Amino acid sequence: MHTHGWRRVALATGMAGVLAATGATAMADTAAPVRAKAPDLRADVNRDGSVDVGGDSDTSGENTWTAQRGAVLLPNIDDDAKRCPVKDSRGRPLSDAELARCNDASDTKVNGAEDAADLARLRTVPLPDAADGSRGTVKAVGAEAKKARLFVKRDGRWALLKPTDKLTAKELRSGVELGVEATDVVRDASRWNGLVTVRFTVTVTGDGPARSDDVVLRTAPVLTHHHLQRAQEVLVTKVKGAGAYGRDQRKFVKALAEQVKAAGIGKPLTTFTKYDDVWAQDFVEPGYASMPGPGGKPRTMRVLIRSAQLDRPAGRELFEKLRGPDVGVVQVGKAGPDEEWTLNSMGNLETIPPYTLGDKSYPAGRIIQGYRKDTGSKPAKSMRTFLKSQGAQDPLLLDTSWLAVGHVDEFVQFLPADTGRGWRIGVADPKAGVELLRKAQREGHGGKKMFSVPGGPGIPAPKETIDKVLGSAKFTADNKLAAERIEANLAVLKRETGVTDAEIVRVPGLYVRDDAGGSGLSSSRKLRRLGPDSLRAFNQLRGDEGRSGSGTGPSTRAAAWQNSAYVPGAVNGVLLSPTRYLAPKQWGPVIGGKDIFTEAVTSVYAKAGFTTSYIDDWYTYHIGMGEVHCGTNTLRDTGTPWWPKA
Repeated sequence: MHTHGWRRVALATGMAGVLAATGATAMADTAAPVRAKAPDLRADVNRDGSVDVGGDSDTSGENTWTAQRGAVLLPNIDDDAKRCPVKDSRGRPLSDAELARCNDASDTKVNGAEDAADLARLRTVPLPDAADGSRGTVKAVGAEAKKARLFVKRDGRWALLKPTDKLTAKELRSGVELGVEATDVVRDASRWNGLVTVRFTVTVTGDGPARSDDVVLRTAPVLTHHHLQRAQEVLVTKVKGAGAYGRDQRKFVKALAEQVKAAGIGKPLTTFTKYDDVWAQDFVEPGYASMPGPGGKPRTMRVLIRSAQLDRPAGRELFEKLRGPDVGVVQVGKAGPDEEWTLNSMGNLETIPPYTLGDKSYPAGRIIQGYRKDTGSKPAKSMRTFLKSQGAQDPLLLDTSWLAVGHVDEFVQFLPADTGRGWRIGVADPKAGVELLRKAQREGHGGKKMFSVPGGPGIPAPKETIDKVLGSAKFTADNKLAAERIEANLAVLKRETGVTDAEIVRVPGLYVRDDAGGSGLSSSRKLRRLGPDSLRAFNQLRGDEGRSGSGTGPSTRAAAWQNSAYVPGAVNGVLLSPTRYLAPKQWGPVIGGKDIFTEAVTSVYAKAGFTTSYIDDWYTYHIGMGEVHCGTNTLRDTGTPWWPKA
């Protein structure tokens, strides 16, 4: 415990009441420091979900905070009572800033259920000898004082406890229960690192002595999901249009719902319906914040992280539709003009599952993001600062400069595994993809069509053959480059995690440079430059076209060496359960009645312990340079603590 505010009190006639209150012994001929009976404020320092006022399990280390010991509080940014408006009094949509400004911490009430589950508990140890004149205060102190708000439980109800409010002598004698919330998430650790100091001070009437005790709490970090956390809910956009694209996209949503149900996910699909931005992976990254709750189980709040693309209106639906009880939304600053827009899509953020290597440990996993090594372009500084400031998942940058869109989900994934580590790395393997074609050619099937996908309304089916594809020098160069860049990124991941070659799942795939690169292949990709009826879902073209940052879409920006998936990228799928994987339908060459890419992909995932199912995304996502993963999102289980128990 800390002790503050020692005072020298002169002993004289009339001070007996003060001495009685403090428990001090009078000495007739001296004036000495008089020690009040010590105030004692307790928090859940050992993280068992309760505050110990009868023993000493929550005393050691109460005024510091370490990874091993220290109390945690939640950033209370959800909307338990659904009170936050989305329109003003005249029915006009609120601005982005106004939407983000409202949450439970923006008022001075305990919102929602009376159990105040979002508040971290504090307790004062009873002071049975407190004199009638004794008073107490409990308040956050220091530079971070405004980052916390305190409540006190009186007569079974929670009330705001302002810094100037007093605890009565009766309350001091019995002890009080308090609740504390953080008023925001940590956004920039150089300005505020999430620590909150709360001080309990006891005084007596007049010029009596004052003594204090401090506890330190840390605001729970906002964490992103990893694939060892089981999927509980799947998100997808459902477009409204009546054209060919709208019909195809709604067919995709229906098929997705069936796959989700078959995987044992009980919750129905959550659909975004307002803004027709089909890249549901890209405008939001689902996260969570948690603290020890009753019984030591995590008390969790989902925190949806809006992409740093405030000119992407789909992010508004996070506030308008999903924010509510136990669901908050974080919005960071907009990407700067020199920060390439597409790199800020959240398909460019994935999370390595938990691991330890040497003296570095990531119990909540570690974030990866792509950047353009050739130009130095990175995701928005505002987002990188926010993610790093959580102090838990230190982001690692991988080189995606070889990809037109530039997202990490285009070539790498993380898969649960029944091994000591608990997971493996899955990567696209262009060498294996090319070898599938060469084997087919050697066996006399070079004249077979490269793609088995039928044409769409007014859209001819791709006509290239295996021979034509393998005869293209640019195709060979594209996949040689892709293989080299994937191996270089894999070397970084192996160095940073300790993963070995035996823990790599290599999934056949192929890449081709964008049409601007002049490959002469994949003519169907030209569809993304057609009119809005057949391409309405590509009105944002993976978030690039007509957007700030680069100022142009891939069709005009992509260099001759920038690639995207040729065959629908199998690694760009969705992990629906620890044993069930949903991949984009391959539409590869059909030989002997079987799609050779489907057969190969299924076999690779089966060896890794997965049953693979497929969903057709060719005309809905693939020709727009994305796949089923890019068009969906998942909310995952948050029941595993990120903190070690003391």
